[in-house]
Amino acid sequence: MGTFNYQGEQFLLDGQPIRIISGAIHYFRVVPEYWRDRLLKLKACGFNTVETYVAWNLHEPREGQFRFDGLADIEQFIQIAADVGLLVIVRPSPYICAEWEFGGLPAWLLADSDMRLRCFHQPFLDKVDAYYDVLLPKFKPLLYTNGGPIIAMQIENEYGSYGNDKKYLEYLKTSMQSRGIDVLLFTSDGPEDAMLQGGMVDGVLETVNFGSRPAEAFAKLREYQSDKPLMCMEFWNGWFDHWGEQHHTRDEADVAKVFQEMLEANASVNFYMFHGGTNFGFYNGANNPKYEPTITSYDYDVLLSESGDPTPKFYAVRSVIEQYEKLDPLVLPDPIKKQAYGTIQMTEWTGLFDQLDALGTKTQSAYPETMEKLGQDYGFILYKTHVTGPRGKTNLTLQDVRDRAIVYLDNRYIGVIERDREELQELELEIPASGAQLSILVENLGRTNYGRFLKDCKGITEGVRLGYQFLFDWEIYTLPLDNLHSLSFEPGNGQEMASEEGGADQPVFYKGILTIDETADTFMNMSGWTKGVVYVNGFNLGRYWERGPQQTLYIPAPLLKVGDNEIIIFELHGAQQLSVEFEDTARLG
Repeated sequence: MGTFNYQGEQFLLDGQPIRIISGAIHYFRVVPEYWRDRLLKLKACGFNTVETYVAWNLHEPREGQFRFDGLADIEQFIQIAADVGLLVIVRPSPYICAEWEFGGLPAWLLADSDMRLRCFHQPFLDKVDAYYDVLLPKFKPLLYTNGGPIIAMQIENEYGSYGNDKKYLEYLKTSMQSRGIDVLLFTSDGPEDAMLQGGMVDGVLETVNFGSRPAEAFAKLREYQSDKPLMCMEFWNGWFDHWGEQHHTRDEADVAKVFQEMLEANASVNFYMFHGGTNFGFYNGANNPKYEPTITSYDYDVLLSESGDPTPKFYAVRSVIEQYEKLDPLVLPDPIKKQAYGTIQMTEWTGLFDQLDALGTKTQSAYPETMEKLGQDYGFILYKTHVTGPRGKTNLTLQDVRDRAIVYLDNRYIGVIERDREELQELELEIPASGAQLSILVENLGRTNYGRFLKDCKGITEGVRLGYQFLFDWEIYTLPLDNLHSLSFEPGNGQEMASEEGGADQPVFYKGILTIDETADTFMNMSGWTKGVVYVNGFNLGRYWERGPQQTLYIPAPLLKVGDNEIIIFELHGAQQLSVEFEDTARLG
């Protein structure tokens, strides 16, 4: 019913010239109740298009089991975009990067030790085909050619940064076209020779991703694609944070300057991001070769904050657009209320070791198995074995751990072994004559989402050594922590829990109640707590860690209810005080 294509260096919408000014908003990082608010703000800023990735691991969490509800209701997100007058760019590549767990690939792919990712490996392609058989038909009525808002779709993401398998890229192209995807197809890569050579596909528009020096980037693109429109598919106007880093920021004047340079070059632009949102649950990714997990907040220092508020970049960018496009007077949705609810105490508790049978599935194995081999995707995994004694002081080595292990001997805390941290690779143990139970709790801190170490199994991948001797005969508990309803809590006030015998020597679930008269956005200040995960009314809000830079966890109002709200904190090490404060301002950096 409509056409979006190009003639020479000009994009055409129904035959009329158009410059795409787009912004990225990931539906899976924003609660559905706020999709319209964020999209209206995108439109108000002067943008004509929204772009989103599609996260395979969200839509097919178990092989053959699909979900498209709640945070996964991408059809509703796209329909709301159309309702507010936006065009849509969809990037449904099997792999998306996006600082998202495993780059969007489902963890169950790694249950097959022979699996090869992002190449012409038929077992991998078979999984992609099964996914596309379900996913792509959902997009057909939403295509611009069928009267919907989707004008373009991506066939792979920054593939030239990973490989050069053109047969694989052609397969994905054909996979989309054979399932009725007849809108413009594109790829996106960094503006470098190897990346463009590896990522381009015949008959598919190439776009480039960068954060600065647009003239250089577009000049390199023109060396490979001289007669097509210029487009920056990812203008990195901010950046993401790893745990233990300073919060990344970028001056709005610099962002506006680079954006204007692109418009002067008659280029189209997609801001990555316009609104970042939140890595709820265990969905944050990580980077390598030095393993660095991404924080829960995906604020990204962009045009809208994590909680959806316009930032100085919003107004700076709109001022640039006004020089090139006629905009209506700025009208924004009513601000979403934020509330400082004050402090609550954690009034109930239970230890992890007392709840293993309620939370996990137990397996006996001669050797430690990875999460993926045991059918687990995210969360924690516990390995237990009996070690004979006596043994003098001997080093315990995990070969190798992914990603962070807490070691206990007879349920007494010994220490932490962390992946890729030289000072935390071994612990010294001494075993009494009667022997001892060795327990190792491993946390999956997020699978690698970019680069050559993408195949990132979790848990203990090879074995456990005490000195030169590998230890065998293990009891393994998978602990995805995706449902805490079976937990049994004990009453007690903060002081009693802090001094409870064994409390400091095992991870503890703490529960408190937040009672409110009205719902509003709020921020849970985790100062004084060490490391763990927070659940609000059963919803996994994400991780906290004293390393920072993130100090508060964002709680959107739709996760709360008038009356009593259950707050559960899974603390791995211990807290200075067993209370939390709910504030009306984020603390990041």
